[in-house]
Amino acid sequence: MRLLLVEDNAELAEWLRRSLRKEQYTVDWLDNGADADYVLRSEVYDLVILDLALPQLEGQEVLRRLRARGSHTPINVLTANNSISSRVSELDQGADDYVAKPFVVEELEARIRVLLRRSSHVVNPVVSCGDLHYDTNTRVFALAGQPLQLTPRERAVLEVLIMKVGSTVSKAALSQSLFSLDANVSPDAIEVYVYRLRKKLESSDVIIATLRGLGYLLRLRHHGP
Repeated sequence: MRLLLVEDNAELAEWLRRSLRKEQYTVDWLDNGADADYVLRSEVYDLVILDLALPQLEGQEVLRRLRARGSHTPINVLTANNSISSRVSELDQGADDYVAKPFVVEELEARIRVLLRRSSHVVNPVVSCGDLHYDTNTRVFALAGQPLQLTPRERAVLEVLIMKVGSTVSKAALSQSLFSLDANVSPDAIEVYVYRLRKKLESSDVIIATLRGLGYLLRLRHHGP
């Protein structure tokens, strides 16, 4: 899952970025609202962590412009202002959640998981497709009851596919979920990861199908004629 962190406090941002990357999120960091507004016009993120007190363009304006463009990207607001009126105002303007500084990173991570489930229309913390199961809290896959050994990139690809199970995911969307803005990515990288995942899922009742020109689809394997 790809997150955008917009925070002008470099020390806080670096701490948060390290913590989130340990949880296997891809994290881009921007330190001002103008850059965030620009990037959010072209890049796709699964969630945005947005400070309100930003230079060049206030976080409230970044949020307002994003929602005015019709984006449904989940927004978790960070702010030092913990007044009820401030919380109500940001939620009314389109924020999905609100965390006041100072905060405990474990709580922020739990709120991120909730928002990601909600945006994927997932209610149960454990998402399943046949005998493949994914725990959104621990971010661990199991196949037929046994832990599925995956590299971080393989896990990231399969995470996107199972959170959108039954829906086609384009190669571009997979690439955007995996790689940060400054990554130097081979055009064939996604195909390599999908190939490796197919090998690891050979004994299961699920398959990653290729829909030519559209992308990839995680679905149940068809047996028999």
